[in-house]
Amino acid sequence: MAEFEFLENSTIIKSNSFDLRQTLDCGQAFRFSLCDDGIWRGVVKSKVLEIYKKDDKIILNVNKKEFYDYFYEYFSFDVNYSEIKQKLSADKTLKKAIEQSPGIRILKQEKFETVCSFIFSQNNNIPRIKGIISRFCENFGEKIEKGYYSFPKAEKIANLSVDDLAPIRAGFRAKYIIDAARKIANGEVDLEVLETCDIEKARRSLMKINGIGPKVSECILLFSCKRFECFPVDVWIKKVMANLYPKGLPECAKGVEGIAQQYLFDYARNLKI
Repeated sequence: MAEFEFLENSTIIKSNSFDLRQTLDCGQAFRFSLCDDGIWRGVVKSKVLEIYKKDDKIILNVNKKEFYDYFYEYFSFDVNYSEIKQKLSADKTLKKAIEQSPGIRILKQEKFETVCSFIFSQNNNIPRIKGIISRFCENFGEKIEKGYYSFPKAEKIANLSVDDLAPIRAGFRAKYIIDAARKIANGEVDLEVLETCDIEKARRSLMKINGIGPKVSECILLFSCKRFECFPVDVWIKKVMANLYPKGLPECAKGVEGIAQQYLFDYARNLKI
């Protein structure tokens, strides 16, 4: 498990299961950027975070209270990754994937943000997704400090029209965002029950939103609800499964299929499988 050290205005983390690139640039989150000074900057729950690696430690620009209020669960420090990696390593290929990218962590992001992010991600690439989300926040979120904005609330977006979203240049996705916001704001889709309800019920609930199909619902459940049994399948993962696991994932991945997926995704991306 990770070790924490708290100073007046910073938190120091020592963990062999936390790599910034592998976690923040693997396609699960879109609000972090690596700046020229080597610091990753982004927004989590209306808090601007600066995070960087120095020697074998990860340093965050937050105090102890801020760390536990905003980032302890966000970075899944309540999850025993050492135990999960040991379980998955019973399979030779997964063991290799973990050894290549041992620092991947599944983030627990805000639910409405994750819904919107993966609607924006459809038929899109990461730079463009980040651009759309940045414009969405700048136009409809609250200013935190220069250049940084909170993610808009569903209630605010629910009162807008597709035409109102024109400045974010989301294309066909805009109508899905409006539909999502309205169904969430009026209670037709209850995001708060997704962490604990039956997994099939959770999937069906999300797919009430126009534009959300099986893959996007899996992403939302995995990246905002810690439903580690979810297994999003994109082009890369289809190829990985066809080449490495034509009969499906091994038994050791049961219950943590989504974490296995992240290791395999990075493994395939780097080796071009």
